[in-house]
Amino acid sequence: MIDGTEIRVRRPAQGRNDGDKFISGKNKQNAVKSVVVTDGEGRVLWCSPAQPARCADITHARQSGLVRLLAGGPAVEILADAGYQGLGVQTGGRVVTPPHRKFKKNAPAWYE
Repeated sequence: MIDGTEIRVRRPAQGRNDGDKFISGKNKQNAVKSVVVTDGEGRVLWCSPAQPARCADITHARQSGLVRLLAGGPAVEILADAGYQGLGVQTGGRVVTPPHRKFKKNAPAWYE
């Protein structure tokens, strides 16, 4: 499984130019973000370095080199949330995300 987590931090120093990068759009607070990959038992297999929380989960995974690791690694299936849609194509189908489209009526048999 793969997911990003935000860790709340103190506000950056007053004169710092990049202080707005730490403000999370989701929680409206100063935070840093880290992406974590775990196995089915919950053991941590990989953890990215903490970066300012302003970027999206998929962007953070790309910048930290996770896409290169997964594309060249063993053929495993990694479950991810909707924040990682599109990563499956870049990793050769190793990352599985929920379908992008939501069916309001007459959903096909494969959609749950």
